Amino acid sequence: MAAAVFAADQASKLWAIGLLDSPDAPRIKLTPFLDLTMSWNRGVAYTLLRSDSDFGRYALAGLSIAASLFIGFLLWRTKTTVSAAAFGCLIGGALGNALDRLTHGAVADFLYFHTPFWAGPLANYVFNVADVAIFAGAVLLIYESLTSKAPVAP
Repeated sequence: MAAAVFAADQASKLWAIGLLDSPDAPRIKLTPFLDLTMSWNRGVAYTLLRSDSDFGRYALAGLSIAASLFIGFLLWRTKTTVSAAAFGCLIGGALGNALDRLTHGAVADFLYFHTPFWAGPLANYVFNVADVAIFAGAVLLIYESLTSKAPVAP
């Protein structure tokens, strides 16, 4: 799962950069709420922890790699398919965004989700396939935690 997410993320970013990364590239409308547009994110979600310095981008990439190693340890120990899929999504997404930071200095975001809301997390959000995978991995872990039967204490 991690390899598939990583490959899909990198292929989609290569395509998007070729199509959208120029000053005169138009915004491509896909649906009333989703467009294609190029945005280079030097931070994390909603450009939090933004860093234009080399130290900052290497620190964020290092954090992603360290998190991937820790999640890989959890993956090694998991006993369920849902957890394995979730951890694979998290690892593939984190490594995809880390590679962007190391090769481009920022993460390539190109899926622009927008709504008529004037504020809040759904007003405007630009993301990529890695971000979708990270979100899906988190949702799978929450789902499993809510639906799994906890062991009965003796």
